[in-house]
Amino acid sequence: MQTITTTQALAEFCARAAAHPYVTVDTEFLRERTYYSKLCLVQLAYPGDGKTDAVLVDPLVEGMSLEPLHDLFRNEDVVKVFHAARQDLEIFFIEAGVFPLPLFDTQVAAMVCGFGEQVGYETLVRKIAKQPLDKSSRFTDWSRRPLTDAQKTYAVGDVTHLRMIYERLSADLKKNGREPWLQEELQVLLSPETYIIKPEEAWKRLKTRTNSGKFLAVARELAEFRESYAQSRNIPRNRVMKDDALMELASTKPQNAQDLGRSRLLLREARKGDVADGILKAVKAGLNSDPATWPKVSNDKDKAQVNPALADLLRVLLKAKAENAGVAQKLIATASELDEIASGKRDVPSLKGWRGEVFGEDAIRLCQGEIALTAKGSAVKVVEL
Repeated sequence: MQTITTTQALAEFCARAAAHPYVTVDTEFLRERTYYSKLCLVQLAYPGDGKTDAVLVDPLVEGMSLEPLHDLFRNEDVVKVFHAARQDLEIFFIEAGVFPLPLFDTQVAAMVCGFGEQVGYETLVRKIAKQPLDKSSRFTDWSRRPLTDAQKTYAVGDVTHLRMIYERLSADLKKNGREPWLQEELQVLLSPETYIIKPEEAWKRLKTRTNSGKFLAVARELAEFRESYAQSRNIPRNRVMKDDALMELASTKPQNAQDLGRSRLLLREARKGDVADGILKAVKAGLNSDPATWPKVSNDKDKAQVNPALADLLRVLLKAKAENAGVAQKLIATASELDEIASGKRDVPSLKGWRGEVFGEDAIRLCQGEIALTAKGSAVKVVEL
């Protein structure tokens, strides 16, 4: 198999690929030691069965530019096919500000076509391509050179089998009229907001049971410092401080280096230097912040008057509708959304778009007492009242 190591060779491949209706894409990367993913390999293939239609691209070679690939991504005459594209798209968006358009994600398409929830690539290769897939190289260090033959074989298999999977799923979507469903699902993947992490909002990902405004104000400042520091130095946020240490600091509110030294959970490296200074400044900023600006943990779920019987009926309806449509249940509605609907909320994703057609309209009618559910054998049916 060909490994591309020059920008010129990549440009020539992309020019050939541009003459085809689609190109399959995958990446190998590392993220254990960095904040942002380190791109180590790109795999590409277009329709065919020869030696030149599938290649590996080595982005680690000095002087290599991926701009020809970015240009191919911008070419809307060629569909870009990925499997479970989120992390791949994040890499290209962060590094080049580009999204591959038009996009086709075979994992999402498989869920729409009834292959189950979060179906893996190996499963689709087995069910659609009827081929075994060697995953032994999955967790190898893709930054080391040279790549082994086993690594290359594994990597190229992620785009060659993907061609048959794409053609099958694309045909199925066209046949059952669900192409708009897929496009609706892909909008989240193609939104910059999906990949932009704002340090000032980092505290929202913290799991805390307290509603103390002062505690949350300090936690907010600590989370913002941690995120900014990790981003600026491209290191994992947990290398700055872990969540449990952050929570401890928000509780103990250290005022000086001596206080930091008493922490049970803070990493030793974080008790001095820039990190220690940043922690103390963040704690001070949180304590001095205006109470009117203190964050509040939403307790809508606690306040919501969920009708448990109605929530159970909605689960039965969801199961029936999902089976009837041949779509994964989780793709239609989550358990928390069902509880929200049962509590009277209507601004819920599962009541909108194609989900509304498949499930949402009858879910609302069930809540309003306009329909009932009946069981006949293993089947659940809707009964008009």
